[in-house]
Amino acid sequence: MGDAVELDVGGRTVRLSSPDKVFFPERGFTKLDVARYYAAVAPGILRALRDRPTTLQRYPDGVEGEWFYQKRAPKGMPDWIPTAHITFPSGRSADEMCPTEEAAVVWAAQYGTVTFHPWPVRRDDVEHPDELRIDLDPQPGTDFADAVRAAHELRGVLDEFGGLRGWPKTSGGRGLHVFVPIEPRWTFTQVRRAAIAVGREMERRMPEQVTIKWWKEERGRRIFLDYNQTARDRTIASAYSVRPLPHAPVSAPLRWEETGDVHPQDFDLATMPARFAELGDVHADMDASAHSLEALLDLAAKDEHDHGLGDLPYPPEYPKMPGEPKRVQPSRAKRTSPAPPE
Repeated sequence: MGDAVELDVGGRTVRLSSPDKVFFPERGFTKLDVARYYAAVAPGILRALRDRPTTLQRYPDGVEGEWFYQKRAPKGMPDWIPTAHITFPSGRSADEMCPTEEAAVVWAAQYGTVTFHPWPVRRDDVEHPDELRIDLDPQPGTDFADAVRAAHELRGVLDEFGGLRGWPKTSGGRGLHVFVPIEPRWTFTQVRRAAIAVGREMERRMPEQVTIKWWKEERGRRIFLDYNQTARDRTIASAYSVRPLPHAPVSAPLRWEETGDVHPQDFDLATMPARFAELGDVHADMDASAHSLEALLDLAAKDEHDHGLGDLPYPPEYPKMPGEPKRVQPSRAKRTSPAPPE
């Protein structure tokens, strides 16, 4: 696999073993290519990860091999990489790594990390998210262009309810993510409630194009606004993360004016360094402001008061939550419901 190499990243030396190990066979990209990619975009991905508890999606033998999510800080992690203690919905807890230096990202790549999944919190306050993350997920029969149309409507919704500014990025697949920096004074439950309010408003404006139906059988050919990505311990791949697909795409931060002119396959491990060298981090100013969720929470309260629209199902691995409706898909509920009296 070749002799180990050393990379200088942000003033630290990171040793990379087996640099010639192939991680993306279709493109021929090696472990060294992945590490060099992260070194090239280090200021951008550090901006997305800085001080955030981060889950590592690791592929020690490349993307065609076995993989796993590393939630707990890896053994042998350098003492210059801090951690944060976080609690999962199950009640279990862990210390997760929190990158504060560019070298931390390349150090994680040495251990086969392909994708970084940061929590929407900072290590000094792990109970209050500072980002509202909206995932626009194309369902069968829809594509990236449909997600773009939904994103532009979403941009208007966010502006109307509190003057919120969203920052779009490709998911690395077919979808779009829009992140909104918020004041860290709301709980995970409240942030999720705000996301549901956004989704319902989007449904009202684009009923044939957008849905927040949790059950796949109800979504149809629409863009699914996945409100449960705001639930505790649900994370979204960071900006600049490589995604574990054969062509090595990356999650690319975008400017609003270019969203309709690009395609997710424009951004990969080979092309993103040149874009970054030319434009820098187009989301560099994202943390310069933090918005209030009060207008969206008022909308949620109005939906419940005027239309009886309360909570929606949580993911299956979550404990039953207060106020949550039955977690049973509609077709199954119909089969198991009692027969009407004769």
